[in-house]
Amino acid sequence: MRTRFRFVVVVPLVLVGLLAGRGAATASAQTQSPPVVAGGATAQTQGQASPGAATQTPPDQQTDVFDVARRILGKMPPDPASAPAWDYRKLMLAILPTFGYKPSTGFTIGATSNLAKFFGDPKTTTISSAVIGFSVSAKKQTSLTLRFGASGKDNRWRLDGDNRFQWTSQDSYGLGTDTAPADGVNTKFTYVRIYDTAWYELRKSVYAGAGFHYSAHLDVRPGVEGDPAWEDSDYVAYSTENGFDLDGQSSTGFSLNLMLDTRDSPINAYRGWLASVTYRPFIRSHLGGDSDWQETSFDVRSYVGVTKDGRQRLAFWVYGDFVASGVAPYFDLPALGMDTYGRSGRGYTEGRFRGERLMYGELEYRATLTRNGLLGMVAFVNTVTLSNTQTDEKLFDSFAPAGGIGLRVLFNKRSRTNLCVDYAWGRQGSKGLYLALQEAF
Repeated sequence: MRTRFRFVVVVPLVLVGLLAGRGAATASAQTQSPPVVAGGATAQTQGQASPGAATQTPPDQQTDVFDVARRILGKMPPDPASAPAWDYRKLMLAILPTFGYKPSTGFTIGATSNLAKFFGDPKTTTISSAVIGFSVSAKKQTSLTLRFGASGKDNRWRLDGDNRFQWTSQDSYGLGTDTAPADGVNTKFTYVRIYDTAWYELRKSVYAGAGFHYSAHLDVRPGVEGDPAWEDSDYVAYSTENGFDLDGQSSTGFSLNLMLDTRDSPINAYRGWLASVTYRPFIRSHLGGDSDWQETSFDVRSYVGVTKDGRQRLAFWVYGDFVASGVAPYFDLPALGMDTYGRSGRGYTEGRFRGERLMYGELEYRATLTRNGLLGMVAFVNTVTLSNTQTDEKLFDSFAPAGGIGLRVLFNKRSRTNLCVDYAWGRQGSKGLYLALQEAF
């Protein structure tokens, strides 16, 4: 296991090293805020704007939290036009304190280091970024994450990575949508996730990709030592029935991917589409795979303006995740809230619903409240349905709906990054406060 762990740690570090090594200069502070990227997302400037997006207030006329801070400190230049021009070729570096809250973690504090750089003309090239984050939570969870999105000149290629090293916990429930909150049994484990994908542009906005994927849940144990409910927990029952080691389980595999991406910004899109399909075969191997199984998934997102000035918009998100064949380890089964940034299923904790097949949908209304773009709000509804072959529960037999509202504060006007504060309600009394530095989707 030690050899496997070293291998999977080296892969993402080498990739981010290549990204950071292309430039060494850091951006100087200037009135024209560089696109500091939060949460691992990437900013895109290419493409022609739709009528609604075209009439949005330009960044130079917007106010973000950095502008507010400068005004409080009296450091705004008398004439914004006198500020030095922004050189997109420089590497941009920011180290920021972070905080957040989700029902599954409680309050978290930590630090995030952001590296960002354009490898081509910003008019035709998406900004590349790497984000390294460290956090600790009120529930005694520790997390080290490395996420990156790198795009080459004119977007001819791109690299995406989602890598996590966590000492964490999660409640385990039975499979399907029809499970009760009282059935959850807290489970502690060490989580290692290496999900890296390389893409090549086949034609404008259409990409084909291949990836390496490793997921391991190690040192699995009851959240409370000696918990009498542990032996009857759904994790123990599922793992025993399918022949998995209770102390740890892992999956190793590869992926083939196809994607259409016409969004004007992956961080906070005003217009465009994202549509992707993925096929992942996981295999038994010396790298750590405990079973042979196959996963397929799709992800579709759309963004449309409601008003001519683009200040009110609708965002749609539908995705499906399916075990196509074989038997997956318990924690690798499709689950709510286990997407890349853990933003699906606001109203529930991560992993609250899990099953062999999952379908998820969300609709969000987004509005800019102030002319300078500083404040905004959202209202959203979502629902999920899952299957359980053991009880013959099928997709669409039952649903877990949720909804909520949120406040937005413009954190960085160049990258459209918002500070997001959401409160959501789910069924059976489930509810939660969510703090983040990027849109849910």
